[in-house]
Amino acid sequence: MDTAALKELQKKIDQTWELLRLDETKQKVLDLEAMTNDPSFWNNQDKAKVISQQLNDLVEELSTWEKIKKDVVDTLAIAEMAEKEGDTSMKEELENKGAELIKRFEDLEFYIMLSGEYDANDAILAIHAGAGGADAQDWTEMLFRMITRFCEQRGWKVDVVDMSRGQEAGIKSVMMRITGRYAYGYLQSEHGSHRLVRQSPFNADALRQTSFALIEVIPDLGELEEIEIEEKDLRIDVFRAGGNGGQSVNTTDSAVRIVHLPSGTTVTCQNEKSQHQNKATAMKILKSKLHKIQMEEQQAQKQELRGERSSAEWGSQIRSYVLHPYKMVKDLRTQYEVKNPELVLDGDLLGFMEAYLRWKQGGETANANVDKQD
Repeated sequence: MDTAALKELQKKIDQTWELLRLDETKQKVLDLEAMTNDPSFWNNQDKAKVISQQLNDLVEELSTWEKIKKDVVDTLAIAEMAEKEGDTSMKEELENKGAELIKRFEDLEFYIMLSGEYDANDAILAIHAGAGGADAQDWTEMLFRMITRFCEQRGWKVDVVDMSRGQEAGIKSVMMRITGRYAYGYLQSEHGSHRLVRQSPFNADALRQTSFALIEVIPDLGELEEIEIEEKDLRIDVFRAGGNGGQSVNTTDSAVRIVHLPSGTTVTCQNEKSQHQNKATAMKILKSKLHKIQMEEQQAQKQELRGERSSAEWGSQIRSYVLHPYKMVKDLRTQYEVKNPELVLDGDLLGFMEAYLRWKQGGETANANVDKQD
């Protein structure tokens, strides 16, 4: 590989470094390391574990980019020296090293697709059963397991904020907070309606059944000071948290439901130990939801100006899972498909996520060109 090609690769890496704001990441690592060195750091075990995981993720990401950056600089220096001295003995070695560096950079380009404003954030994810009784509720539980398995594979923390189980089987709805680097960036691909076709296990004739469930994904925006909510716009209900019976049933009114009256947005939280903690968690999630609604309204206005149409939430079917009469999982946006549904339902979602990010990036590029023309 000649020096011109190596300089071009170096330029791409420098541009990506800026795009991913890795200098900010480096400062964040220093800040978190200072926190972990505080003698009182482990007084709050749960918070300390989250911060430690966040620090490990950032260190790993930063070191990966620092290494490829250094390797390119070193290889370029050797190539320039060999070129200056007319030494061709290292040509093959430099060609191989250059090819390896290009492959490493291509593998890391996935990070470029995760450079959106909130892509690095934690995520709040909810799953709701559609019409169809026990079949739809069972499908919701299958999706809950699929998402949970994916998060476990990435080492992310999953906290169930609220869950409503079906009477016969499955889950009516579940909301969870997912803590992990790029959790929202990865999981945004799952936002929409998921369709299952299979032989129903809930009727004697094992008839073919189509079930739907809706997955909602929003970035966890923490306290989000800029979103102000007036007390008069809220209805706050407290009630006894549910359980599986016996000692697991809460005997105090600690669960909290907050309804934002102007928008009809509702958040329920019952996993925390006290009513105060549940209310604080529910308010954080409500602010994140309202922020996303604002963002979607702005996007809808842009689409209207362009003459585009956006389908309703339940109509926005994104993926079809067929278990009978054949086996196939197909994403209807990207056309990405897999012929092994069992693997997908066991959390193997990276292929769908990467295809979605490439599809989304293509759409955003096209829209950016339209905006420039306007």
